[in-house]
Amino acid sequence: MVHRREVNGEVLVFGNQGALWNNAMTWWDHDTGSIWSQPLGEALAGPRKGQTLELLPSEFTTWSSWRADHPDTLVLDAPGDTTGFDLKDFLIVVDFTDDVRGYPVSDLRRVGVANDVVAGVELAVVSDPADPQGWAVYSRRLDDIVLEFEILGGALHDSTTGSTFDPVSGRGLTGDLRGRFLDRLPALTSFPGGGPTKAPIFDAFWPDGTIWRPASAD
Repeated sequence: MVHRREVNGEVLVFGNQGALWNNAMTWWDHDTGSIWSQPLGEALAGPRKGQTLELLPSEFTTWSSWRADHPDTLVLDAPGDTTGFDLKDFLIVVDFTDDVRGYPVSDLRRVGVANDVVAGVELAVVSDPADPQGWAVYSRRLDDIVLEFEILGGALHDSTTGSTFDPVSGRGLTGDLRGRFLDRLPALTSFPGGGPTKAPIFDAFWPDGTIWRPASAD
C-alpha cells in the first residue's frame, strides 16, 4: 500500500515504530512521535491522533511487466529477503471509509475479475492472468459509459463496447476505447479473519466491512 505523506500541507518523515497494532505494522512520524497504523494510514496516538493519510493507487506486478510499460523507471536498490507470504491467502481491500469491501484473492483468481459497486463507485478488481501475484483495481466508468469486464484471452474484455484492455496497465488495446486508460483506484491487501496468521486483521480494522464472493459461490 502507498500513502501520501503530506498532511495539511506538511510533508512528514516516517519510521517503523517496531510494534504491531491488531497484528499489523505501525509507524512513527519524526516530527511529533505520533504512532500511525499502516493499513488505516491513521494516527493512533500522540499529537496527530485522528489525522489520516491519503491512500494512493499502487500496483503489484512483475518487474518485467512494469519495465515494459514504464521503461524510464527509477528503482530503489535496497536489500530484502523473499517473502514467505502468498497473495492467494490475502484479501484485496477497497476502503472508501463509509463502505469497505474485501475480495478474496483465491476467489478472484477463479473468475479473473470482480465487477462491483462500492460506495456508489463502479469498479473492477482484476487478477492478472499472466502473473498470479499481480492485481489491480480500476474504475469501470469511462466518460458516461459503465463497462462490464471479463477475462478473455489474457485481456480484460468489455461486453458493453467490445473493447479490450491490458489488465496490468489498464490501457485500451482494441475497439472503440483503444488508447484510453482506465483510472486506477487505491486499494491494499489484508489477511482475512482467521487467515494463515490466525489473526482477524480484516475484521479488526474494518468490523463493518463486507466480503465479496463470486456469483458461483452463492
